[in-house]
Amino acid sequence: MFRFAINRPSLASPRLLSRRRFLSRTSATLAAAGSGLAGFHRDRCLASSTGGADAPQPVALDFDPGEGFVDAHSHIWTRDTEAFPLAPAVSVDDLLPPSFTAEELLAVVRPEGVTRVVLISHFRYYGFDNGYLIAMAKKYPGVFAVVGALDHTQPEIEARMVAAKKEGVTGYRIRPDRVRKGEADPDWLMHPGMREMWRAGAKHGIAMCPLITPESLPTLPPMFEACPDTTVVIDHFARVRNGMTAELDQLVAMARFPNVHIKVSAFYSHSETGPPYLDIGPKIERLLQAYGPERLLWASDLPYQLKEGNTYHDSIALVRSRLEFLTGTDREWLLKKTAEKVYFSGLSL
Repeated sequence: MFRFAINRPSLASPRLLSRRRFLSRTSATLAAAGSGLAGFHRDRCLASSTGGADAPQPVALDFDPGEGFVDAHSHIWTRDTEAFPLAPAVSVDDLLPPSFTAEELLAVVRPEGVTRVVLISHFRYYGFDNGYLIAMAKKYPGVFAVVGALDHTQPEIEARMVAAKKEGVTGYRIRPDRVRKGEADPDWLMHPGMREMWRAGAKHGIAMCPLITPESLPTLPPMFEACPDTTVVIDHFARVRNGMTAELDQLVAMARFPNVHIKVSAFYSHSETGPPYLDIGPKIERLLQAYGPERLLWASDLPYQLKEGNTYHDSIALVRSRLEFLTGTDREWLLKKTAEKVYFSGLSL
């Protein structure tokens, strides 16, 4: 079980905090700025899980979302289960950390110059319900894009995707249902509904975002060939760890498909030495040589990047200043332009 290094700074903008109260109770703080979570509070907005008349109204921002960096991967959740129910058999006691709302997220990222974040579906807490993510994308217009979840076994896949894109969903997290004895399920992409998702993604500019382990890498190229116009973002290096030479070769070989992107993310999990994570550098350099900066995205994987001994600053600093082989142009793509192109260019909010 993770332990989180937590501090609780207030949001920089009082306008963002209007009509909100942070809980007065605090916990231990770390000395490093930006090393933990913001002040926990309950986000008591009245939006239903599908939006609607009671959805939160957009707030006034004191910053331009387009000016700063983009974090391409964060999860959020709220203890307000009345407005945003958790998945069946999940209770607030299961949430770890106990709260990580949109406001708490912004309090962590804004001091590092991050002004936009891609919110990622967290199936373990919300299942296929994207309601909280969509509500926050509407509340903070231009700040959040959403990578949602969709049950591909349900009817009217394309219509559902088109409707959700109007609410800020510009990608979908997909993953195999199972891994059998260390081998990937070879058929996880074969369901007609999954194939409809990929075709609709190509047609409407919606990314497919596989969350996979290295065992599933061989299952991807046939779908890349069948749907060459679908934008794909593979999460967390496909969980290819340091020393997995053959698996990294497979990931590199997929660069021949021009719409495939790789998320360089979750450094707390991939580094064997911990911050400043320089041992991940050779893997990032190899991917940079294969894909170019235009197809790599930096992402933190908040709040898990705040696992004890790790900080948000350490995550962004690896790409922003610590990897000497990155040029200024490389950094601009990894920290902003690639995610902007994939997730934000089609937003209508």
